[in-house]
Amino acid sequence: MRALTTAATGMQAQQLNVEVISNNLANMNTTGFKRQRAEFQDLLYQNVQQMGMDSSDAGTIVPTGVQVGLGVQTASIYRITEQGALSNTGNPFDLAISGHGYFRVQMPDGSDGYTRAGNFSISPEGELVTTDGYTVAPGIAIPQGSREIAINAQGQVQALIDGQVDPQTLGQLELATFFNEAGLEARGDNIFLETAASGAAATGTPGSPGFGSVRQGFVETSNVNSVSEITALIQAQRAYEMNARVITASDEMMAASSNLR
Repeated sequence: MRALTTAATGMQAQQLNVEVISNNLANMNTTGFKRQRAEFQDLLYQNVQQMGMDSSDAGTIVPTGVQVGLGVQTASIYRITEQGALSNTGNPFDLAISGHGYFRVQMPDGSDGYTRAGNFSISPEGELVTTDGYTVAPGIAIPQGSREIAINAQGQVQALIDGQVDPQTLGQLELATFFNEAGLEARGDNIFLETAASGAAATGTPGSPGFGSVRQGFVETSNVNSVSEITALIQAQRAYEMNARVITASDEMMAASSNLR
């Protein structure tokens, strides 16, 4: 019976759906996390009778035919990049992006990574770094004796230095945008990598056209909505149960046919 394998694909699809939902819920408190959504499409069809074929010598044709679907398959796991809420931390090295863009960070192998998680710190050398110690490009060096670090909405970093009256500009932060943000590869540790699907990164200063602005003392929270995720979890669970019932019903039908005397 085709129903056995068809329902099995449905159970596998809903299992994957639950795994995606569980990952969203697990990252409810992850800074800058973007929730994901599993998307599905119907599987191959078996043509028992092809539509449009001649049904008689008089030229009549089969209007609809007979096609039997063979189940479901995963089309993609789509990342939803909508803005998360901004949370005030009061930490001068915490930065949030309001709008489009990613902070560019220098990976240990020399390549570029991108992140929305702006919970930055200062390295022993005085550089602005991520929680894993990766340098925030283009590299902001804060000299010893600096106080009252200020980062404006355009990403300009200034500080008052002991012995000086006027604030000194330490550097300029950059943001990167992509044509297809959902095509970025999630590496883990809140880092994304550029891919052929995302397109090449376009860099610019915060606040310029097409780029978001920087908010000092804030971090962007996860965009996971717990109510929506729990609702989706219940729906996935019910769909899994219904596919399991189809397998049970198919098994009972096969048992009835095999026990005929």
